[in-house]
Amino acid sequence: MVSRGMSLSRDQASTSAEPHVIPGKNVPSKPTAADVQARPAQLTHHRALGGGALWAALLFMWIDGSCLIASEALRPRPYPERLRWWAEGRFGLFIHWGPVSLKETEISWSRANSNPKCPNQGQIPVEVYDSLYRQFNPTHFSGAEWARLAKAAGMKYMVLTAKHCDGFLLWRSQADDYNIAQTPFRRDVCAELARAARGQGLRIGWYFSPMDWRDPDFRTERNALFVTRMQSEVRELLTQCGRIDLLWFDWDGREPLYDQARTYQIVKELQPSIIIDNRLDLGPSNTDRQILSTNADYYTPEQSVGAYDDQRPWESCMTISRSGQWAWGGHKDGVKPFSGCLEILIRCAGGDGNLLLNVGPMPNGQIAPEQAERLKELGGWLAKYGQSIYGTRGGPFKPGSYGASTRKGKTIFLHLWGGTRRPLKLPPIPAKVVRSQVLTGGNAEVRQSESGLEILVGKSDQAPLDRIVALELDRPALGLAAVDVPVEASLTTNARATASNVYQNQAEYGPDKAVDGRDDTRWATDADTTSAWLEVDLGKPTRFSRATIIQAFPELKRIHKFAIEYFRDGQWETCYRGGDPGEKLSAEFQPVTAQRVRLNLLDANGGPTIWEFQLFK
Repeated sequence: MVSRGMSLSRDQASTSAEPHVIPGKNVPSKPTAADVQARPAQLTHHRALGGGALWAALLFMWIDGSCLIASEALRPRPYPERLRWWAEGRFGLFIHWGPVSLKETEISWSRANSNPKCPNQGQIPVEVYDSLYRQFNPTHFSGAEWARLAKAAGMKYMVLTAKHCDGFLLWRSQADDYNIAQTPFRRDVCAELARAARGQGLRIGWYFSPMDWRDPDFRTERNALFVTRMQSEVRELLTQCGRIDLLWFDWDGREPLYDQARTYQIVKELQPSIIIDNRLDLGPSNTDRQILSTNADYYTPEQSVGAYDDQRPWESCMTISRSGQWAWGGHKDGVKPFSGCLEILIRCAGGDGNLLLNVGPMPNGQIAPEQAERLKELGGWLAKYGQSIYGTRGGPFKPGSYGASTRKGKTIFLHLWGGTRRPLKLPPIPAKVVRSQVLTGGNAEVRQSESGLEILVGKSDQAPLDRIVALELDRPALGLAAVDVPVEASLTTNARATASNVYQNQAEYGPDKAVDGRDDTRWATDADTTSAWLEVDLGKPTRFSRATIIQAFPELKRIHKFAIEYFRDGQWETCYRGGDPGEKLSAEFQPVTAQRVRLNLLDANGGPTIWEFQLFK
């Protein structure tokens, strides 16, 4: 990974970095007249029923040609046949593991620096880190158990760190003695996992670091000697374990001196059908959203969900670890909540990308129970609703605060977050909704007009995490260009904010961070805080009837009781009370007009912290 520690942002946040385009490869041809879709119906109104569907009368009317402009935009680019299994699978297991698990610190990055051309500045002395392999004896490792867990999680492929930047090899190697055969364990982890994955019907891939921060020749005048050894490792890795489906190169932000042309050639000669990520070519001025070579198949946003892109394949790699650590960080490291992991998966699929979700096995070779349980929860959800993820493309409604959408055949799957009594308004599409169904159970009212779609899920029918409404169209959904869903602006954005407590009085955790409209900043309080308030001045008396609270680290359950209050006639009055807000709480109440509003945390512990406090009309 490029950096050992990422800022603790909301993992579901997408990025908007402009992707790199290879001339002649990524630019689509201009749509022909035959590509233009027919115009949508003026009005459709029906109710969707779980377990069945109620047909309704549909009024059809041509509207003006404004929708045709959108239909001439880019449609999802078909995947090459070689990538089809990967793209349709959507969900894979990333595994970061090695002797460093004994220390419960980050892999490679916790090693002290022994080469000024490399970026690591870890806390573990070189002689200690490089000797950990002598104690590494993961007697509980079972490739079969790992593969069974991946399958139970609904994952379709596995990617193991066969070699990370510290240079340790998880296979029996003749190219370098620093490998698993020299440990007390001695067994070939890569070979065993490859067999186990295939036995479960899963695809197998290797993470391979072309860097070796331990090698004294790397990035020196003797770099050619290093490259020869590195390419020998690649040959071993791609010949000793049968068919390998994917190769995941990494980068470290420094000069990529790997004889890329020859390295790619070796890979493709040995595994002609293999899929390769984008990182072998990346250097100091690049980002993980760029594809710089026609040998690379997809790009790899790290620790964030990629922006919507249906023209180039992409895959977000993210940790299940609450702190964002890739390798085993101990039981205190914790795991992300199920709701957060599920939202990440849905946002990836809705953005037309994959998710590679990482676990860090323990030094005994087992995947920690808390990590395994989270994976099984995801698998349980996919067993019920996987049709809305597997084999789909993102869109046509791009992900947003409402949720996300996927599509397959003539069906759009709407994934809706939270609950509200207000209808969801979506932009118009050049297709007619002929039937709808709530896959998660209950009823939904769906209206279609020339101004767009309105969808209202009954209050009693709102699932706590994700409501899935399937819309059947009168034509293939892939023929629709993706559209943005307008975001309702919060009344609190950039308003003046004050707070009763700020973590160590640090400005980076100030009250303004809870109303700045950003997903990577937060208001935080001191660790011993048991109550606190955040006050927002709207500038003038303003009417509002809804609020959203987005809490950081909800799994720690730091907030027990809270109130949303407004200042009127010299005193604070309450418009909403609640308990644990969880990861995201949407509150509705009788309309209030006030200038000063506050989120009052009445009962808390451990230092509550809030990403965003929002108000809406």
